[in-house]
Amino acid sequence: MDATSITWVLVAWGVITLVPLTVAQLAFLLSPHSARTKEWLIGKDEDWRDKTHLRFSLGAAWADWLVTVPLFVAGVVGIALSDAWGYVLFGAAGTISLYINVILWFLEKEYVYPSRGPLKYFTYYWGFFIYWGALALAYSVLRVGGVDF
Repeated sequence: MDATSITWVLVAWGVITLVPLTVAQLAFLLSPHSARTKEWLIGKDEDWRDKTHLRFSLGAAWADWLVTVPLFVAGVVGIALSDAWGYVLFGAAGTISLYINVILWFLEKEYVYPSRGPLKYFTYYWGFFIYWGALALAYSVLRVGGVDF
């Protein structure tokens, strides 16, 4: 299963989407109440809404570092090695991105949308995660299913 140009475009999009998130999540894990962390994850001059918001965000940060990032990295390694399991793991990372960000799209919209505006909201804040996740999942399913692009 040799990688194609479409594969590498999706990998690059995944890197562009996930690297800033993992940096922000690491900052959050190291210093959840810092001004920089709050700016990156919540919005300008915003604070955690309550303990549930803080705890949910903390759980998401740990989940990203313990599950999503390793699946993505291992998937890219498998794809580079031309193994089908790479596409399975890549698709799993896309599934997680799609799943959690559909939830966050609705959960966070009333808070993030006003502070970031429609362009940022529908691209990097939630949009890219949903678009990339859906495409990575669909593409991986098709590749494992034997479709060649």
